[in-house]
Amino acid sequence: MEIKVTVKQLGKKHPVLSEQKIEISYKDSNITLEHLLQLIVQQQVEAFNAKSFELEDQDDTKIPRDNYLNILTDTGKAGFGSIYNLKKADVYKAQENAIQAFEDGMFAVFYNDKQLEDLSQTIDLSTPYTFTFIRLTFLAGSYW
Repeated sequence: MEIKVTVKQLGKKHPVLSEQKIEISYKDSNITLEHLLQLIVQQQVEAFNAKSFELEDQDDTKIPRDNYLNILTDTGKAGFGSIYNLKKADVYKAQENAIQAFEDGMFAVFYNDKQLEDLSQTIDLSTPYTFTFIRLTFLAGSYW
């Protein structure tokens, strides 16, 4: 089944990831939020692990085009497609981390502009709305 996903960060004009179509291995039209998060993480980990880990003799600078560098630095991470860690990602560990991050309020999930707040909440996938993931950042400060 194909779903549409957008990733945003509060206070930023540009989305971190514009709308993308993701293929998840699920056939039914109803799904819980927890199972949906697990399937999205599984798809992303499989895509990451499928990338080639080519070692380069020389670290050539890969210069981004247009305004891309500003968008990368706004997200807090500037990367140019090079993978330096040769370790494959663990699907189950990544799924546990995603569920824990949702429970801890590290990100919010919206479907058709309606916030999904409970992992056991059932979602009807028969309507082709976009899922929006918003990364929440916390303010840090001092009392003195």
